[in-house]
Amino acid sequence: MNELQEQYVNREISWLQFNERVLQEAADTSVPLIDRIRFLGIFSNNLDEFFKVRYAFVKRIVDAGKGGRSALKGIAAQDLLAQITDIVIDHQSASLNILKGIYKELEKENIFVIDETQVSQRQHEFIADYFQNKVSPALGVMMLNDQTSFPGLQDNAAYLTVRMEMHEDAKILTDPVSYALIEIPRYLDRFIILPQEGDKQFVILLDDLIRYSLGTIFSLFNYKSIEAHMIKITRDAGLDMDSDLSKSFIAKISKSVKERSSGDPVRFVYDKSIHEDTLSYLLEHLEIEATDSVIPGGRYHYRRDYMKFPSFGRQDLLYNKIKPLPVRGLHGSDSILDAIDKKDALLYAPYHDFTYVIRFLREAALDPRVEKIKITIYRLAEISHIAGSLINAAKNGKEVTVQIELQARFDEEANIRYAEQMQQEGVQLIFGVTGLKVHCKACVIERRNGKKNKRYGFISTGNFNESTAKIYTDYTLFTANQKILKEVNKVFDFLEVNYKIKKYNHLIVSPHYTRNVLYNLIEAEIENHKKGLPSGIQIKLNNMSDYPMIDKLYEASQAGVSIKIIARGICCLIPGVEGLSENIEVISIVDKFLEHPRVFIFENQGDPKVYISSADFMTRNLDRRVEIGCPIYDPDIKQEIIDTFDISWKDNVKARVISAAQDNAYREREEEPALRSQFEMYTYYQKKLNQV
Repeated sequence: MNELQEQYVNREISWLQFNERVLQEAADTSVPLIDRIRFLGIFSNNLDEFFKVRYAFVKRIVDAGKGGRSALKGIAAQDLLAQITDIVIDHQSASLNILKGIYKELEKENIFVIDETQVSQRQHEFIADYFQNKVSPALGVMMLNDQTSFPGLQDNAAYLTVRMEMHEDAKILTDPVSYALIEIPRYLDRFIILPQEGDKQFVILLDDLIRYSLGTIFSLFNYKSIEAHMIKITRDAGLDMDSDLSKSFIAKISKSVKERSSGDPVRFVYDKSIHEDTLSYLLEHLEIEATDSVIPGGRYHYRRDYMKFPSFGRQDLLYNKIKPLPVRGLHGSDSILDAIDKKDALLYAPYHDFTYVIRFLREAALDPRVEKIKITIYRLAEISHIAGSLINAAKNGKEVTVQIELQARFDEEANIRYAEQMQQEGVQLIFGVTGLKVHCKACVIERRNGKKNKRYGFISTGNFNESTAKIYTDYTLFTANQKILKEVNKVFDFLEVNYKIKKYNHLIVSPHYTRNVLYNLIEAEIENHKKGLPSGIQIKLNNMSDYPMIDKLYEASQAGVSIKIIARGICCLIPGVEGLSENIEVISIVDKFLEHPRVFIFENQGDPKVYISSADFMTRNLDRRVEIGCPIYDPDIKQEIIDTFDISWKDNVKARVISAAQDNAYREREEEPALRSQFEMYTYYQKKLNQV
């Protein structure tokens, strides 16, 4: 192991450790049963995206004939691909065993997931009718032979590979073995609920329903035996931008997204029970390379669909839904703008009701005194009330400016659709800065206030997306602080006129200032500790992979500064190493909700500086994206964020300790009572709401 590998965890390996924590939730018997199976879907979906993006990135290094040690900080790209494949095979094997266990537990609840060999006569009639009317018209069947070129398999499609052993007197297909591909329609439900029998409920996967119907599909052929096994191909999700200057930016992104589905393959997953000859045939015709990850899997792929596993109305097998709480200070107010004119307010979704964001925009759209609305958009809901409110504002004569990020990975199509719709309705669109994604989450409006205009706005750690706000934890600060909002407006000025670099006294803005401002804040804590003054750093974020930033934290640790980090996902920093990071502790919380806030707390001699931000400690967030970190000046909100960090830090139920062992060990509870931070957080806000 070289020096770099002793000081840092490889980013890709750390991400796989995070996904293992998701898999732990699927294995946790204290998690409701149907939520456990849905965690398996999340695990699989995460893995799909990992291969499309990160594995593809490493594979490109190998394909370019480079070692990659510099880009990958000390590990050869070829070796890393092999490590990833080994880890993924282990994780996939564990996930299959977990799924089998969940199926057995479901049977105890009278819920049976059956395959094509277990169909009863009553179910046969239902399946035959369902196949004839819903599946068969949508089914794509491709015969494979030497006379036709092998079809290009799409990244986002599921396939069954059919192998038929023919009778000697077969007249149509004369080869002793013939192959076919069945493309499973993505728009059909993956899980088909069958008629209930007494207290028993049954469900069959679409894959097995098709297997059951193979005789119908291939009735034309005289075969001795027939079998079907699922395969899955994952392709490089990088966007290759068209250089045609005559095309609009929207058109270029749209074209690139369409071409993504036929990108270079990076992973091939197959049913490990597939016939050896069939596997060889597929590998040869798909031109799978040595650098592609070839993974033997189970009977079912595209297990991300398990995120939509039916509940059968069994609320007892799901987490209890929480009722989002009203935001203190905004609740009961006829005007959100007037309320935040008096005092800042903090929304912490999903504990609080996210609709305050929509109410803010709807009020701004209707208020005749509001003249301008500016907002950044990264990911919108499929049906977005945010977009609807902005369009309504434009129709009411407001000057509406929307920075929409068309390169938000895997949400490009949705954002393009809304961009075109808003453009048609008179919303002014800006597409940011060449080479920089706009990842900040901010809104500022201007309202006439006597002879002057006054600004109101909100800044968030998460997307303005009412769907994800139900499962992602994120802070949104509503404020009428003119100093802060003047600087938010400067960010929009920069997005429109890129060559003018603005200066900021309050906000921490990437790509020009975040790194140096954070370095200075860390350096101040080092100096405070040396002087014997109160010092300390508390950080909550999604990912930490920027090595220079990690080095700065190592420096603070070596100076004696206490550092607490809550990192949900990637953490390349290794805590607790003597002489390097013994004053750093790191935990990761994976639970019912997805932890998404970015919070930075610096002790500052006993008068803490507190920031919420859209930026993780990743090189892209610090140097290659437009991000906003916002100071919290309201003393009540500052204390609220410190309190909620403390609640998360004390978690001893869902907190895993990040350590040099890299074993995802749960935090030891010792004699302390159980504290599950996401449940405790809701209680905290309930109590806060009732305070006078």
